[in-house]
Amino acid sequence: ILIMYQRMINLESLLKKKSFFLFGPRSTGKTTLIENQLNNCTIYDLLDAEVYRRLLKRPKLIDEEAQDPNKIIVIDEVQKIPSILDEVHRLVQKRNLRFLLTGSSARKLKRGAANLLAGRAWRADLFPLSFSEVPDFNLLGYLNTGGLPQIYNNPEAEGELESYVGTYLKEEIQAEALTRNIEAFAEFLDAIALSNGKEINYESLASDCQVSTSTLKNYIQVLEDTLIGFRLPGFRKTKIRKAISRSKHYLFDIGVVHNLCQRSEIKPKSELFGEAFEHFIILETRAYNSYKRRNHKLSYWRSTSQMEVDLLIGQKIAIEIKGSSLISEKHLKGLRALKEEGLFQRYIVVSLDPNERKTKEHIEVIPWKLFLEYLWQGKLF
Repeated sequence: ILIMYQRMINLESLLKKKSFFLFGPRSTGKTTLIENQLNNCTIYDLLDAEVYRRLLKRPKLIDEEAQDPNKIIVIDEVQKIPSILDEVHRLVQKRNLRFLLTGSSARKLKRGAANLLAGRAWRADLFPLSFSEVPDFNLLGYLNTGGLPQIYNNPEAEGELESYVGTYLKEEIQAEALTRNIEAFAEFLDAIALSNGKEINYESLASDCQVSTSTLKNYIQVLEDTLIGFRLPGFRKTKIRKAISRSKHYLFDIGVVHNLCQRSEIKPKSELFGEAFEHFIILETRAYNSYKRRNHKLSYWRSTSQMEVDLLIGQKIAIEIKGSSLISEKHLKGLRALKEEGLFQRYIVVSLDPNERKTKEHIEVIPWKLFLEYLWQGKLF
């Protein structure tokens, strides 16, 4: 059963004044979003061989076919013909036309030295489904299958994930890596999934994958350019306690991590639950930050003495994420240590605690569902 989800990104309001690049991994729902939200548009789908051939031969067709200046022109999978962006640039400048340029990889555009329109088009990203987009949200279901629209809540979720990881990740992303060493790249994907949410030590990960450090860094860059992975940098502005500068790396979807790691079902109160829950809250915050165009820098903090806080939003909010149903003293160590620095406005623990409360030193304990309601209603930042 195909469910129509109400997405939090609003293309019409984005495109009122500006052209946009809309990037997102394959299967996050870019095409469905365009069909649902843009009534007055012309679509050129570059995955269609005929359309691809016509535009490759004659990019000027876009100009000749654009009769109505108010009609938005959508070029789907624009990375297939990076050179077409020269024509787009000209039409934005000369005729003030508005474009939505979608793609599942910024890498091909960068690599093809494509004209990225010199600020004339802004960038938006589409992520897997978020809490606010799913009616009757099921946390355990989400932690097991992730949020790709065709996979979440699908009775065949496991098979769908298997096929997504097998075809898309292993074939397409590998083609982006320009690597002939298929085994090494496949091994890297498994290793990076197992390191999800952990600090990346390039030398040791490279040696696990039996590749050079520079090859490993290239592989990680491929994941970031194709929007499959992102990093959370270490926050370094603490004075009292020296901070670690290493980044943590995350994949864009919990189900994909689950599949690559070949994990069995995630059950409440398990260590895996805690890891997936932390990943989930970070993904939600990242999606909100992007969709609402808040543009705060997200990071995490760890001191050399191993005090840690999972997620920092700019220098506004410090968040500890715990899959526990009763937050006690031991869960607050990292936040307390960071609080001594006096750098943040709020200190929050997100957990499975049933009720919202505040400790005597003003650390807020917020149940996960309430936290996400506050987040998506714009009450946190």
